[in-house]
Amino acid sequence: MTADFVRDRITQLRLQKGVSEYKMSYDLGHSRGYVNNISSGKALPSMAEFFAICEYFNISVIEFFDTENKNPALRNDIMHNISGLSTSDLELVQSLVLRLKKTE
Repeated sequence: MTADFVRDRITQLRLQKGVSEYKMSYDLGHSRGYVNNISSGKALPSMAEFFAICEYFNISVIEFFDTENKNPALRNDIMHNISGLSTSDLELVQSLVLRLKKTE
């Protein structure tokens, strides 16, 4: 993992969330250029800020570094939404997922 990976991953997650650099900076309690400085390579977040960024995206640190998981926040939302389903509904979701995977 490199500094470029961290910058690129933050940008990827920010775009998936649909927020601007300015809005993310503001939401994290920083000046308007904070996220831009990270994205442009001028700075990296401190460890405390890195944890805050993961929390902002509603992901764990492990999910941040999981390059196989392109959209961890969406996966977390899906898992949260299906957690209360009945067994028959979960089986229905599973059959739909398998059908969708066949069409990839």
